[in-house]
Amino acid sequence: MEFRDSPEDAAFRREVREFLAQELPKGFGRSGEEHELWDGIDRYGFFKEWTKKLARKGWIAPHWPKEYGGAGLTVMQQFILNEEFARARAPRPGGVGVNYAGPTIILFGSQEQKQEHLPGILSGEVIWCQGFSEPEAGSDLASLKTRAQRRGDDYIINGQKIWTSGAQFAHRMILLARTDPDAPKHKGISYFLLDMRSPGVTVRPLYNMAGVPGFNQVFFDNVVVPKKDLLGEENMGWYYATKTLDFERSSIGAAMAQQNLLEDILELVRHRKGPLGGVPEPVRWELAERAIETEVARLLCYRVVTLQAKGIVPNYEASTAKLYASELAQRVARTGLKTMGLFGLLDRHRGAGADAAANRWAPLRGRLVRNYLWSVAATIAGGTSEIQRNIIAIRGLGLPRG
Repeated sequence: MEFRDSPEDAAFRREVREFLAQELPKGFGRSGEEHELWDGIDRYGFFKEWTKKLARKGWIAPHWPKEYGGAGLTVMQQFILNEEFARARAPRPGGVGVNYAGPTIILFGSQEQKQEHLPGILSGEVIWCQGFSEPEAGSDLASLKTRAQRRGDDYIINGQKIWTSGAQFAHRMILLARTDPDAPKHKGISYFLLDMRSPGVTVRPLYNMAGVPGFNQVFFDNVVVPKKDLLGEENMGWYYATKTLDFERSSIGAAMAQQNLLEDILELVRHRKGPLGGVPEPVRWELAERAIETEVARLLCYRVVTLQAKGIVPNYEASTAKLYASELAQRVARTGLKTMGLFGLLDRHRGAGADAAANRWAPLRGRLVRNYLWSVAATIAGGTSEIQRNIIAIRGLGLPRG
């Protein structure tokens, strides 16, 4: 791995740091005992202006070509941008629209589809969700059963999707549906740009352990999708779904998020108990282990991006980074609760009356308990730990399939 920036990349890193130092409010994203992320900040106004500033630099979609409103950054420059934004805890617009829908439309969409959809993605006015997983088609996505039957100039969609993040807010969905049930399972799938306001689309929330409806079920009952919303050719959806523009996939943001959370925990311990000597020895050792592990997670991301920068597709290396980071998120969350004892179970964002008064004692305003609950899903979302271990075993270690 190359740990040093090239002269060009070093100059770009300085540019990013100078931008953040100048444009990001001082103390943004640092949650202490008496304040939190948004104290004194107008949320709507900040994000509106922040998005405009990023758009002027092409940093809304830095991996998109310049002719489509991106910055055309190299993989390493994308990594630097993501790393520095994560380190500074600066918000990065993105999501399904920027990272998946947009690049796929750029590659395979018609000129009309590009004109219709790309501007709304860049402006943030159109929110997208991903309609891939189904109750019986998660890790084996190609087994999906949602049907799209051709009728004249339209397709009629029937079926169900699940674990659809943000579907309750989305205006559009990138949808995979089976158009040829007789073809081999990877070859009979088509890719649609679905309008979520279409009659027959029903979104039902799925509440996670933290009581947040982050995921959803989406049902399709004779939903009419015009042919103009078919991306590319019929039955080529699987190919389109696996091909996007070349953008940085190291997950450095997730690794830096764990480092930032650990910094907050350590600062909280010092603020409440003085030097770490006031913390029981087993917990001190655990904090030290977490500090080492967060650095390991960061270096695994460096390994992935180094391969990408050389034009090599990271395979088991990306699975290693994902597996390690998702399981680390659970360990950091557990350690965070241990340091605070029963106080760590309080959540300032919940309760009313007497409960709300008591929860003013919640460390980091409840972030510790929320992270603990959210981290349970970390080893499932984006490919389960079992799937990642299989990839590492077969493609990395050359072991036979079981």
